[in-house]
Amino acid sequence: PMGTWVHWVLYNLPTDVRSLAENVPAQEKLENGAFQGINDFRKIGYGGPSPPSGVHRYFFKIYALDIFLEAVPDMTKSMLLSAMAGHELAKGSLIGRYERQ
Repeated sequence: PMGTWVHWVLYNLPTDVRSLAENVPAQEKLENGAFQGINDFRKIGYGGPSPPSGVHRYFFKIYALDIFLEAVPDMTKSMLLSAMAGHELAKGSLIGRYERQ
């Protein structure tokens, strides 16, 4: 209802990672070498769904890049998209729907 809301900024995920465990710690650098940026809750890490009412859609996007990005503290989605420009090899997406019970 208020436009796009960013729940997670995750980048430099190693190419051999095939899944993510539940409860990824809210820290800038993860054990697997990936980095987390700042979401729209103004926090590092994943901020799960919490729609005020009705069914909401959640878009998960993944990009394959030809470089590893420089780790920048407090990277936001817009900063990440700028850093990725011109380096995208492939992308995928998943849309989930959620309604609070």
